[in-house]
Amino acid sequence: MKDNRPHQFISIQDGCPADFKLCIRSGVWSDIGNRQYMEDEHVLVNDLEEYLGPEALITTSGSYYGVFDGHDGKNAAQFVKEKLLNYIVSDVAFPIAVEEAVQHAYLETDAAFANACSLNNALSSGTTAIIVLILAREIFVANAGDCRSVLYRRGKAIEMSRDDKPHVERSRIEALGGYIYDGYLNGYPSVARAFENWHIEGLKGVNCPLIAEPEVRRAVLTPDDEFMIIGCDRFWDVSTNESAVAFAPRRLEQHNDPE
Repeated sequence: MKDNRPHQFISIQDGCPADFKLCIRSGVWSDIGNRQYMEDEHVLVNDLEEYLGPEALITTSGSYYGVFDGHDGKNAAQFVKEKLLNYIVSDVAFPIAVEEAVQHAYLETDAAFANACSLNNALSSGTTAIIVLILAREIFVANAGDCRSVLYRRGKAIEMSRDDKPHVERSRIEALGGYIYDGYLNGYPSVARAFENWHIEGLKGVNCPLIAEPEVRRAVLTPDDEFMIIGCDRFWDVSTNESAVAFAPRRLEQHNDPE
């Protein structure tokens, strides 16, 4: 899981029944913490075809989930939540080359947000973004930032994303003239990839160290996969992968409700 390539396939064991079908449920929990207002957003779509309508040309069962960890305001998180999925499904590469479509969509959404900020500087803010797209039995996880997705498979926690902290991408950042100080990129922010802060000179733009390009990982789901947890960095700061996947089944046994 330490591969730095933008696309990565996570292998699985053979022998999955040909008639295996997914049963998908979802739930969400959020906490404003000590902030005056919530800057984060999330999206849960259990049925893509129903959500998007027939014009989206979704030819298989699908689901879509996302966590958008906003900062310096809520506008970036709201914008990405509202726009990203539409950019994915309208991309010329979708659904044949999903990883490519997702890559394009992240960059197009970032550029669209930059244009929105240029028209209204009050919109300037930032957000990380992790999304999970399920098409039939294939699952795609795209991440730009330090949110994380963990899959529970056969009693083990499988990381489906990488935390994009600046120190992880030191060589790329320094090659573009950036620097890392006390864990922060150019002194701010604390991530190497995000939709954000076009108003800060030298941080975002062509050949600048902060990028919105996601790392995309793909896997094929099997009956051994029970659930996935997607969370922002504040959650993972206080919970290990193992403790998180151990907690969820205990709660489901009590009430069988993902909410």
